[in-house]
Amino acid sequence: MKQQIFNYLQNQEETALFLQKEMVGIPALAPENGGTGEQTKAEFIRTYLKQIGNFRIMDLPAEDSRIESGERPNIAAIINGRDQDRTTWIVSHMDIVPPGGSELWNTDPFTLYQDGDYIYGRGVEDNHQGIVSSILAAKAIIANSVVPCTNLGLLFVADEETGNKYGLEFVMNNHPELFGANDCFLVPDIGNSDSTLLEVAEKNLAWLKLTIEGKQCHASTPNKGTNTLLVASDLVLRLRSLYSSFDKQNEMFKPPYSTFEATKKEANVPNVNTIPGRDAFYLDCRILPEYDLQEVFSEIDRILEDCSNYYNAKIEKEILHSESSPSTSPDNDFIKKLMDSIQDVYGVKASPQGVGGGTVAAYPRQKGFPAAVWSTLLGNAHQPNEHTSLTNTIKDAQVFVNMLL
Repeated sequence: MKQQIFNYLQNQEETALFLQKEMVGIPALAPENGGTGEQTKAEFIRTYLKQIGNFRIMDLPAEDSRIESGERPNIAAIINGRDQDRTTWIVSHMDIVPPGGSELWNTDPFTLYQDGDYIYGRGVEDNHQGIVSSILAAKAIIANSVVPCTNLGLLFVADEETGNKYGLEFVMNNHPELFGANDCFLVPDIGNSDSTLLEVAEKNLAWLKLTIEGKQCHASTPNKGTNTLLVASDLVLRLRSLYSSFDKQNEMFKPPYSTFEATKKEANVPNVNTIPGRDAFYLDCRILPEYDLQEVFSEIDRILEDCSNYYNAKIEKEILHSESSPSTSPDNDFIKKLMDSIQDVYGVKASPQGVGGGTVAAYPRQKGFPAAVWSTLLGNAHQPNEHTSLTNTIKDAQVFVNMLL
């Protein structure tokens, strides 16, 4: 039966191309990124699932008054298995990031382009490959009249690229009835090209906005003002001390230490001869799970207070987003089963690892569920000329099915 299903999937390249072509042509951008959400893409996915048949499909929308439809779509589609008290969930997200400057692309980012095994377009890797592989796996199970060992649940969620408030976080907090105590979660949204990266742990995440209020004045009389750009510059350097304050290492992660990086900088004054009275910049923190976030925040507050006193400037800290994620043990039966399936299909031994980037796997882990993030990816998400492999898309689907047999 396994070989029969594998052969079936080998012949699904045209289906994969069709699904990718349709989804690339639907720019599912969040309101934060100038878009109208994922509704059109969700309608396409829902319609296609109904054509396959044999699903229990549930719509789980989250209210969002910023867009015309008033809601962000989330879809759950379930195939019954032999053990109906357990569901293996495959979670992929429908939203994408903006393409960036069109001059950086060799082709139209919203028109699928094929070059042999590679396909190009915004979203093809992040996260269309996961969407397509999960749909192909479900299609193969239905077409070959297979009853999987557990229920197979496909979750297509919104808002992954901008915080998950309307996506998996919303679904898990507002629809706990969907999830049984023995469920497990696979998120095909991080991986490497040789299939060996199996993410079972994440660093704690914090995004901070730091705003400095001083006094604007003419650049020729700096004594009459408080130069907030100067304060911000010094503060950026002072915050580098976080690296030495929280210097533990964990070789499961790459890099194996916590990171604290100043990133975005807001504009201040438009002209050269004015000293700015307000500045704001952002700090991205990826913190090893050995540390508590509140411990880090307390040290940041101390640094802000020292800097504020030195310059007699007001410094405000705003926590834009933070989350802590427990790890999933590499010895968990679900992880072992997934590793065996990867070995069967790709002939490689996957390595359970930790990553610095946050994924939606944090939400099931916070609820006590085992979760893994795995896929075979070329690693160009968010880049111009984003592309992925049709072969990997189909073989990943084989891994999913193999795990469920």
